[in-house]
Amino acid sequence: VQLQASGGGLVQPGGSLRLSCAASGIAFSIHNMGWYRQAPGERRELVATIFRSGITNYADSVKGRFTISRDNAKNTVDLQMNSLKPEDTAVYYCNARFVQDYWGQGTLVTVSS
Repeated sequence: VQLQASGGGLVQPGGSLRLSCAASGIAFSIHNMGWYRQAPGERRELVATIFRSGITNYADSVKGRFTISRDNAKNTVDLQMNSLKPEDTAVYYCNARFVQDYWGQGTLVTVSS
């Protein structure tokens, strides 16, 4: 099983980034997919989830700014992040969940001027 996250980088406050996670080795369509993040010295927290039904769920801190989407044909899950704030700075992790959890390696997002 491999979850390959990409798209992180340095962006100014108010800017946008799009993260992508490519999954392999799992039956992607039956997994709930999510993005988590972990800031330095903080616990890992849920950012957004997209269930296999297509229903989405967001942390209050990102509602209206972030959008999660999935493409079951390509086995990918994306996170569009707009209006980024310095407090969004973290390592972002892709997660796949069905019977068990699978995690990607993380991609660093830095929001700074």
